Amino acid sequence: MLSIVIPVHNERESVVPLYQRLKRVLDERPEVYEVIFVDDGSTDGTGDLLQQLADHDPTVVVIQLRRNFGQTAALAAGFDYARGDVIVSLDGDLQHAPEDIPALLEKIEEGYDIVSGWRKDRVDNFWTRRLPSRIANWLMAKLSGVPIHDFGTTFKAYRASVLKDVRLYGELHRFIPALASYYGARITEVPIQNITRPKGRSHYGLGRTFNVLFDMLTIKFLLSYLTRPMHLFGRLGLLGSSSGALILLYLLAYKLAGHHIMQEHGPLMMAGVLLFLAGGMLFTTGLLGELVMRVYFESQGRRIYAVRRVYTRRSERLASGVPT
Repeated sequence: MLSIVIPVHNERESVVPLYQRLKRVLDERPEVYEVIFVDDGSTDGTGDLLQQLADHDPTVVVIQLRRNFGQTAALAAGFDYARGDVIVSLDGDLQHAPEDIPALLEKIEEGYDIVSGWRKDRVDNFWTRRLPSRIANWLMAKLSGVPIHDFGTTFKAYRASVLKDVRLYGELHRFIPALASYYGARITEVPIQNITRPKGRSHYGLGRTFNVLFDMLTIKFLLSYLTRPMHLFGRLGLLGSSSGALILLYLLAYKLAGHHIMQEHGPLMMAGVLLFLAGGMLFTTGLLGELVMRVYFESQGRRIYAVRRVYTRRSERLASGVPT
């Protein structure tokens, strides 16, 4: 079985054309399929339109979240409810061409666990989208050891068994291949079309570059130090304490030589020490916060989203949990 997962937020103008194109592609496939739309707190009537689609097509499932939780949470909801052996995710804004789905599935049939779309010929603005994306993708490939060119696209195909090992928090959906590589997933990529958004406006901008940078640091930590954090924090602590000890020994010798430390080196010494300590504390606090959050969610069995209803053809029921 094949599951198509599509997170949408205020995409009323795009969902019907996307649905029609998907149907044309999927009806030619041999697999039984389902199309899961995750309405991530839309306020423009997208949810009502999706319910109408579900009422007329038994292959359509609509998951309506209580509010806008973000794309990662919407994808996690879709993955949890998907019944397929293979899951394909794509955006709902028509920038991903459903006609490229067979190319992704062909690689899955060859034995790969994750097939990532590669926007090889991008049509976005060079300075605000393409250049930051190239730098971020190069850094992520180096940090994770996963040699793909485009981590940022949502258009990917997964074996469902691989996704069960990956927990999604924050905005880590774009790094699923890196997270799955920790469990030995076989990963490849195929070129896909990159289309100018035909309707509406993009929900992303240059401002998220910094968020991506922080996420890359998190991924590096999770891949390299999750089970042995002392290897990181111990080195940082040793470096800091050793540097501090050398400074104190130097100042002690300087003081014993009859000099006035605070008068000659006080402001510079205090500024350097405070900046070093503040930077180290902020960095390590952020990483520790990631660990605490993961432990909290997994130990409590909590999810990062809340479902209001799940709609299927001529039915409506309250969702009390993830179906088994």
